[in-house]
Amino acid sequence: MVYSMDENVGKVLSKLKELGLDENTVVIFMSDNGGLSTAESSPTSNLPLRGGKGWLYEGGISEPMIIKWSGQVQAGTIIQEPVISTDFYPTILQMAGLDLLPEQHVDGESLVPLLKHDSTFKRQPLFWHYPHYSNQGNLPGGALRKGDYKLICRYENNSYELYNLRTDISETRNLINLEPEKAKEMIQIFMEYLSKTHAKMMDVNPNYKGKK
Repeated sequence: MVYSMDENVGKVLSKLKELGLDENTVVIFMSDNGGLSTAESSPTSNLPLRGGKGWLYEGGISEPMIIKWSGQVQAGTIIQEPVISTDFYPTILQMAGLDLLPEQHVDGESLVPLLKHDSTFKRQPLFWHYPHYSNQGNLPGGALRKGDYKLICRYENNSYELYNLRTDISETRNLINLEPEKAKEMIQIFMEYLSKTHAKMMDVNPNYKGKK
């Protein structure tokens, strides 16, 4: 599958060049999630990241992204700033020279300043909201990334996990009770986000009889 993906991305890029469109086309390549390495079996490994597809740990939500923008971004440039797929809309608008539409792309940031190393780019917190049970074994929950810190909230029992990704990329040391002030700050930001966005939560199943 990796070989096939590589081969066919090459076909797309070759066709763009053949048609004379390669210098006027932005190509963005990104996965929708980390590799599957959880309850359904373990065909991939995301180590040193924890978990995989369907989970809120970095193995599930962290993946590389490649942007090819001829004449604007130097080939081989590496940027460590975390971004998210909701950034695509405002980014593509600005790349195309169109006006931004903040009333529509409310959850995204244009990455153009970041790509051009403009110091005015200020990353807002990143949010994930997944109020579902997954067939990979994860429970309903959400996450917040702000700077080096990441908060995970489990909706079933309102429990929290807090990690410093700069010092603990594998998310092995839960700081929720060790850094109470940071935990309080992160929880407040996350709860305000859920409220402001009118985030949908789980519904109680009136027919659930409990485990036998």
